[in-house]
Amino acid sequence: MSWQSLCDLTAVQMRAEIASGQLSARELTEAHLRAIEARNAAVNAIVTLDAEAALRQAAAADQAQAEGRPLGLLHGLPVAHKDCFLTAGMRTTWGSPIHRDFVPTQSSLLVSRQHEAGAITLGKTNMPEFGAGSQTFNPVFGATLNPYDPALTAGGSSGGAAAALAGRMLALADGSDMGGSLRNPASFCNVVGLRPSPGRVPQWPSAAPYNTLTVSGPMGRTVADVALYLAAMAGPDARDPLSLDQDPAVFTQSLDCDLRGTRLAYAPTWGGLPTEARVVQAIEAQLPVFEALGCEVRADCPDFSGADSAFHALRGLAFAIAQGKTLEKDRARLKDTVIWNIELGLQQSGAALAQAERDRTALFARMHAFMQQYDFLIGPVSQVAPFPAVQPYVEEIEGVPMQNYIDWMRSGYYLSLTGHPAISVPCGFTAEGLPVGIQIVGRYRDELGLLRLAHAFEQATQFWRQTPSFAADA
Repeated sequence: MSWQSLCDLTAVQMRAEIASGQLSARELTEAHLRAIEARNAAVNAIVTLDAEAALRQAAAADQAQAEGRPLGLLHGLPVAHKDCFLTAGMRTTWGSPIHRDFVPTQSSLLVSRQHEAGAITLGKTNMPEFGAGSQTFNPVFGATLNPYDPALTAGGSSGGAAAALAGRMLALADGSDMGGSLRNPASFCNVVGLRPSPGRVPQWPSAAPYNTLTVSGPMGRTVADVALYLAAMAGPDARDPLSLDQDPAVFTQSLDCDLRGTRLAYAPTWGGLPTEARVVQAIEAQLPVFEALGCEVRADCPDFSGADSAFHALRGLAFAIAQGKTLEKDRARLKDTVIWNIELGLQQSGAALAQAERDRTALFARMHAFMQQYDFLIGPVSQVAPFPAVQPYVEEIEGVPMQNYIDWMRSGYYLSLTGHPAISVPCGFTAEGLPVGIQIVGRYRDELGLLRLAHAFEQATQFWRQTPSFAADA
């Protein structure tokens, strides 16, 4: 097999080929390193690479297999970690010049679990400074570009992960999500991104372990790949007070199911948010797919009253907790949007926070009641298609001005605030050939059901197979 053919395999297929002895971890790692060499320069997705360490890990994985040791869920699969996750011995910058040369001595739990499951770490993926914004650029590494059109953004904040997956430079990639950072770049890059329930993937170490807005989770090219990855990431850990005590092996079950009678609510604009017509058109073109699967689709949407002010208040609090000291010491080296979020968190009143919690509680109650009428909720991941990479954020949609740098991502953060799991799945392309993802929201903590509906839609449409072209391959 050529390196291109190996990298085109899904993670599930790669894992099966390794387990059967048809493929070695070293061969697979070498193929992905070749893909990075050929393609990464065009998109700037992987910003730290350690090929020698990766090849050593691969050799150790092959030796373990030769000795008959049990194979982990991710045995031999090449991955890279978002540059906000600690990687012992490998720099972790958060996309900030403040941490340009920081090399941690410990790894985040998410990273450790992947190692324990047999994954091969190739390096780190790009992100915006401190994860602020759904557009991936920073003063340390520059911008990550969209593999389907390098003049456009890959989205964010897990933009490096999504672009690397779309370019077949990784088998799997992790990410984090506060307001859409696993879903938005997946939508922009024609891959799959799952925002799990808070606590599903434990986070340690964490400056704000009781923050339910920020979660970590899996990205892949197919839903089955994401389910495999989630099984390796999930499971309780006593160091995370929110971690869910459920056996992650549940996510290794078959994703095939009978969807007849499944009730879907369709929210084309999430209750009236400005949304590009081309995005809505791409999604509506695929609604008959759900009906063909046996689903009942009805236009309906939860009441998101109070969501904007609540999200901003709670996001500000999270930034103040994590980066308040950074602002004191290094204000001159922080980008303006990060400063804005930190200062909002530090300066807002206790009354504002109290109201935010009341509004979030009311939203959760309304969402719970709504999801008793429906099994799933579907709509756009992002209110726009990919936009120019030189543009820091979307300033207007369909003639409606945006009020701040994340206003265009309300379609993502509204759902974050509810605490319900949500996934972005490829749903087609605009007339210009730009990817569009559909967002599917499941019932509270029902990731398995969510994965099963997403898998059925993916199998019926197969949009994930439409790969970007790279000049280096010509």
